[in-house]
Amino acid sequence: MVERLRSGGSWVARAWGSSGHERHTVLLVAKCVLAATLSWWIAHDFLNATSPAFAPFSAVLIMNVTLQKSVWQTLRYIAAVVVGVAVQAAIGFTAGPDLFAFVVVAAIALSLGQWTALGEQRSQVATAAFFAFSTYSAAATNADRAVQLGQIILLVLIGCGIGLVVNLLIAPPLRYRSAEQGLRALAGEMEYLLDDMADGLSSGDVDAERAEQWRTAGERVQDAVGQARTGLSTAENSLPFNPRRLLPAHRGYLTFDRYRQALGALERAVYQLASLTRSLGRWRETEDTYTYAPALEAYADFAATLRDIVHVIVELDSDKLTEQAKEMCGLAGTAQEALQKVLDVAQEYGLPLADASRPYGVLIVEATRLMEEFQNTCDVLQDTADA
Repeated sequence: MVERLRSGGSWVARAWGSSGHERHTVLLVAKCVLAATLSWWIAHDFLNATSPAFAPFSAVLIMNVTLQKSVWQTLRYIAAVVVGVAVQAAIGFTAGPDLFAFVVVAAIALSLGQWTALGEQRSQVATAAFFAFSTYSAAATNADRAVQLGQIILLVLIGCGIGLVVNLLIAPPLRYRSAEQGLRALAGEMEYLLDDMADGLSSGDVDAERAEQWRTAGERVQDAVGQARTGLSTAENSLPFNPRRLLPAHRGYLTFDRYRQALGALERAVYQLASLTRSLGRWRETEDTYTYAPALEAYADFAATLRDIVHVIVELDSDKLTEQAKEMCGLAGTAQEALQKVLDVAQEYGLPLADASRPYGVLIVEATRLMEEFQNTCDVLQDTADA
């Protein structure tokens, strides 16, 4: 229990002390609580609704990390509820509130719930229809039934409206930092892989087990590309409808071309890394030893210089981008020298580059391609930092 309290206390401290995931989560929870409370108060105390929970449920359901997504979810959710209630009304007033009518309502609602235009809210068609059926069955007269079904839609509109207003007026989410956070996470996975490869190649420790570890790490890096793209998408989607983007303090951070281009270059580098790790794994199955130690050592030095570039991206900060871009370009020059050393050693020791059963040819090709993409990344960040 003590450890849980300490863990919870540190989580709250992080949320209070820095603008990161913890603070965003706390803020979102607080906004959900406020929107749900206001919705319940209006539905229960003012409207004296039969099913007041629809309002707070709706308010929380559409509360999202971006205003644009909240708007789209609201429209889809309202559409799903209206369709579900309409299905119940059509069947209920025709066949009555018996078991056969429920079967028909369920079949139609679940079929309409496959409508892709409703997106994530498709399941709400059936949910609304079932709740509407329950409300319809509990009412005594057709007039009461019509009022109750209309009230469901009204409560949903109230909850969605309050949710949108709260999300808009209270610290509307402006997630421009998500773009650089995604790049940092991707760079962190790349740094780990490059560091381990540099260590393994320099020591000659490239047995089958370690090659498999590299291949697994390469797959993790590829997964991180998707997460980085999600972060970039979140950053871009947080701008529409957001009044905070007009504030002078935020205007310098609301363009994402630099991150999109840098991510594209890193994604291509990730592809080369993944290809390299897979190739090492396959060739290691047939090769008992790597006999060209100087070439591997030179390649290890090259991997270490790429790791140093990635380390700067791990600490990427828009406020320090000019200095960081300059540092990356300097490191890129060092990496170019390390690559040239790899090429020189390959020529000096006569590596069998044309032998497809050995890894050396692919090592050289992938080294050149990796350098191109890392140089592209440095150039993109340098150009946008100077603009």
